[in-house]
Amino acid sequence: METLEDTKTFSTKNPATGEVLGTFEYMTDANVETHIKNAHKAFLSWKTKNFEDRGKIIKAIGKTLQDYKNELAELMTNEMGKLVKQSHQEVDLCTSICNYAAEQAQIVLKQETRELSSGGKGIVTYAPIGIIYGIQPWNYPAYQVMRYAITNLMAGNSVLLKHAQNVTGTALFLETIFETAGLPKGLFKTLVIEHDQSDAIIEHEHVRGVTLTGSGKAGKVIGKKAGAALKKSVLELGSNDAYIILDDADIALAVEKCVRGRIYNNGETCIAAKRFIAVEAIYEEFKTAFVKEMKALKTGHPMEETTDLGPMAREDLRETLHEQVEDSVNKGAKILCGGEIPEGKGCYYPATVLEHVTPGQPAYDDELFGPVAALIKAKDETDAMRIANDSRFGLGGGIFSKDIERATTLATQHFDTGMVFINSFGLAEPNMPFGGVKSSGFGREHGGFGIKEFVNVKSVLISNE
Repeated sequence: METLEDTKTFSTKNPATGEVLGTFEYMTDANVETHIKNAHKAFLSWKTKNFEDRGKIIKAIGKTLQDYKNELAELMTNEMGKLVKQSHQEVDLCTSICNYAAEQAQIVLKQETRELSSGGKGIVTYAPIGIIYGIQPWNYPAYQVMRYAITNLMAGNSVLLKHAQNVTGTALFLETIFETAGLPKGLFKTLVIEHDQSDAIIEHEHVRGVTLTGSGKAGKVIGKKAGAALKKSVLELGSNDAYIILDDADIALAVEKCVRGRIYNNGETCIAAKRFIAVEAIYEEFKTAFVKEMKALKTGHPMEETTDLGPMAREDLRETLHEQVEDSVNKGAKILCGGEIPEGKGCYYPATVLEHVTPGQPAYDDELFGPVAALIKAKDETDAMRIANDSRFGLGGGIFSKDIERATTLATQHFDTGMVFINSFGLAEPNMPFGGVKSSGFGREHGGFGIKEFVNVKSVLISNE
């Protein structure tokens, strides 16, 4: 690894006010090497623990998260701008992940016995492999970390984290919570590092797996580096999820869920509802009600209880979003509400609705990571599904229909995504797999599937001779 000759620092800022929250130093290469060695040493001990012993500590982490719930929630909100009430929900989800993983690991990773054709006995066992390196984004500062860290710790691995720079405070606080809960030192470590240092970690002999949540661009880079180093990887990338509103939908319910699905977490969610495809028969009715509700949203400080929409996480992200809106309008889209950067402090952007959205526009082709909704009219159900699948992405999607059997058939047989929500908008459930297809990545987290991503499925064959 190359040596950082000079100490380098950076600061985090509150996107609602521009206030500097903290200043941090990047670790030296020597520090990073020490942490990797410590993580490997901790793994060699941790992998010998049984599920019950690991589970007690993982559940303790879940409890400790609740003990520090207010402090963690406020820190997340201050660092990336999400509504504080949603930060509290995020902490609760993290605790649920701890409890689910602690209880299910021994079931999902249970050793199996099989009869061999030769007459002997075969054993299938799931063995931990070592250090799992996670590169995580800022939009769910705690959840993104917990969903890969907790399952891998329960599997017997150790975990390293490179978090997004603007949520460094949260990353370090999570490390403190892990240690306070009794997790042995070295098993989870936050690395405050730069990209060049990160590349060297992927290549390190003790690092056995790499998981990334981020953009498609980042996924291609990390996937290539992990592949070149022959390291297993899981990539959870972006999307422009389509929500279909059929002619028999409950329009009031569809509007309520679609608005929430578009502006939850200030619209900065990979699995957020982004494209809204309404069939011609109910398009105008849905559009009128949807735009009315989007206009009525209150934008304000994320710490205020009455706020519906907080600031975007960074100024550069707001600029990118606005450029996508302007480009879409220049190519034929029409703004029904919003679409202008407000004056004053903070990285605020209004709830925005575009219609006349067609292929070739960013609102149709790309991921708009912020509170901008794209309305698209479809001729009928078949056309709506065609438009929904006309995307290089495939993370999630939704269907609104009173005919559950009909919607379920569309979801299971026709929607080309990793997840589909029927008559609802959802984020993640600890007992259901989470992940996508196409340019939305590969691999799964949650639901017992994530805990098998980074284990050695080992065959032991015993002869009767």
